[in-house]
Amino acid sequence: MDYIRASRETRQTLNIRDPRPVDSVQNMWQSIGLAATIGIFLLMFGVFLYVGRAILLPVLAAAIVAMTFAPLVRRAARRGIPPWITALLIVIVALGALGIAATAMTGPVSEWISRAPEIGATIKERLSVLDRPLASLRELEGMLFGANAGTGNSSSPNVVLPVVAFVTPAAAELLLFFAALLFFLVGQGTLRSNLVAMFPNRDAKLRFLKIANDIEHNLAGYLTVVTIINVALGAIVAAGAWLLGLPSPVTFGVLTAVLNYVPYVGPAVMVVALFGVSLVTFPSLGQAFIAPLAFICLTTMEGHFITPTIIGRRLTLSPLLILLALAFWTWIWGPVGALLAAPFSIIGLVVFNHLFPSDDGKLPD
Repeated sequence: MDYIRASRETRQTLNIRDPRPVDSVQNMWQSIGLAATIGIFLLMFGVFLYVGRAILLPVLAAAIVAMTFAPLVRRAARRGIPPWITALLIVIVALGALGIAATAMTGPVSEWISRAPEIGATIKERLSVLDRPLASLRELEGMLFGANAGTGNSSSPNVVLPVVAFVTPAAAELLLFFAALLFFLVGQGTLRSNLVAMFPNRDAKLRFLKIANDIEHNLAGYLTVVTIINVALGAIVAAGAWLLGLPSPVTFGVLTAVLNYVPYVGPAVMVVALFGVSLVTFPSLGQAFIAPLAFICLTTMEGHFITPTIIGRRLTLSPLLILLALAFWTWIWGPVGALLAAPFSIIGLVVFNHLFPSDDGKLPD
């Protein structure tokens, strides 16, 4: 009896507004079963994406790029230019841009790799002021986890085999990407017609066409504006690196333009790269902070003021949505998945807004 009385007193202290019993226990269990079915489907879909990465990644990336350039292909077709000519020109330009970027980065990156022992020793010398705090952390780790915590094989790893293991499948995926891109661009009209024919009635066909048109329009607008901003940002970083005296300023510009497609992670990688090269280049630790701090200020202005102002509220994505999409697609598909996180988010939002239009009704407080 005392326990029941104490439970009732505890319930009386809770702030519960208008409690009502469920209308039907059977309906509740049906909802739970439906949620469980959806959860199992999502888990299996995630496994499917992870297992089929080698094929799905280049094909879906090619589909996104093809949807971005689809309005251009149709516009050229209306002017009498065959789709295969436009598609071939797009693929050639993309291959040329990839070749120029690879050529600009190969020399400096190879030099940095060859000087890795020297660079590591220099960075260790410049960061010697952190030896005492790091030693204190190691002592604390030893007291918490034992004397052998953090120890392991100190031999230098062989970097050749991992690089070869990465480059070989990447080359095959790159070839599949460009082949799929060419066929998507050439046959996007026929593919759209076949997909429309699969829907049973006129309303469903119109809904699909509206969704497809909005996806293409939003993807083209977003990626075009972001590409222009990234190229301008890369040019500014390259000029700033040259003025500060950093080696290979063009490489820093190319890396900035490419990595800025990945929100949060890309700029963070650039900050680390600028700080590491500045440590080797400049004699003092204070000078080494100039380049990364300037880059942080520049990307903060670009991400919070310039890009939202140019793109507008319609294409501005929620930071939480971008963060979750970035974490998921990076976990599933690695760095290329991080590049596709924003386009996938745009596609998902367009489909969701068409299927579930927003209601202006205000929810109760």
